[in-house]
Amino acid sequence: MVALPEIGRRPTPAVTVGKVVIGGGAPVVVQSMTNTDTADVDRTLAQVVELAEAGSEIVRVTVNNLDAARAVPRLRERLDAAGHEVPLVGDFHYNGHRLLHEVPELAPALGKLRINPGNVGFAGKRDPQFEQMIEVALRHDRPVRIGVNWGSLDQDLVVRLMDANAASARPRTADEVMREALVRSALDSAAKAEALGLPPSHIVLSAKVSRVQDLVAVYRELARRGPYALHLGLTEAGLGIKGVAATSAALAILLQEGIGDTIRASLTPRPDEPRTNEVLLCRELLQALGLRAFAPQVTACPGCGRTTSTYFQSLADGIQGWLQAQMPVWRERYPGVETLKVAVMGCIVNGPGESRHADIGISLPGTGESPVAPVFIDGHKAHTLRGATIARDFQAIVERYVEQRFGGGA
Repeated sequence: MVALPEIGRRPTPAVTVGKVVIGGGAPVVVQSMTNTDTADVDRTLAQVVELAEAGSEIVRVTVNNLDAARAVPRLRERLDAAGHEVPLVGDFHYNGHRLLHEVPELAPALGKLRINPGNVGFAGKRDPQFEQMIEVALRHDRPVRIGVNWGSLDQDLVVRLMDANAASARPRTADEVMREALVRSALDSAAKAEALGLPPSHIVLSAKVSRVQDLVAVYRELARRGPYALHLGLTEAGLGIKGVAATSAALAILLQEGIGDTIRASLTPRPDEPRTNEVLLCRELLQALGLRAFAPQVTACPGCGRTTSTYFQSLADGIQGWLQAQMPVWRERYPGVETLKVAVMGCIVNGPGESRHADIGISLPGTGESPVAPVFIDGHKAHTLRGATIARDFQAIVERYVEQRFGGGA
């Protein structure tokens, strides 16, 4: 008997962001970020709502100037008035200490502050400006994400580590030193925040890089050397399939090892692609790993010479879209329905077997097969569908099954 691998979550303090809990044994949280000008409240509001409705449980917004800082409280007010509780994270670089001081209502409107120690300030200004932001977080009881990025790493720290490495009897590679600099920057900044009074339950760490193996190595070290909740994300992951593949590879390795409490997919959307794709990827990844369930899943074969008709593809796509459309109502009416497994298969080779493994499945006729479609429910053949109404008939069977299994109608 082959046992499934256990995903043991790494223990961390629970960090509360609005009503969302990161770490502390809570489910892995999905995050996203807007790409609108935050000062444009209408456009930013629309995108925050779009991301939240797609499943983003936390949304980060850029706070880069005074207009953006003044817009965030208005954005929060309008979200609350519309009944959207999704917490906002303020993304600060260079001038966050000043904006938080000049707009006193900014911090209360945010669920969390994101500070990049590589550009919170330079030379003698770095520590005082970091302290000012931590003091604001303490005053308003807000958690902080200390987010290191290798594109904006503290160069003083890098130079010190490079010099020490050059003088070492066994010097490491430049990449190894850079990875150590990322880890040290995050952990040293967390220690400074704690020394100022910010507890571990108010600290989330991230260390963003754009190469999969670097990300895995850095987060393994962060998990080994610190107790903090961790935000995972491959920065600048890229366009299209490349970005999806790289993000999935990196995050899946770490999540499988129990590392990571909240995630974001930093995909570069093409001009015609929705921003919500980054949210959908995170949800699909967590569901594929068995860490969370968001919506019923449809298993479908890829097609081959036995399935020259595209009917099964259309049916699979139609069923998946229909299931997603039902979820706003079903989630309330049928608790647990998100765990439903549906199979739509295209021929006799694997069709019946896959359909039996699903909660409910249909095996459509392939090329040259009898024009009948057996339907399997809980592993047993229950119906045989024929004719032009197979899609509608199967949908009706699925709907009855959902009502009976999850609605107490059995």
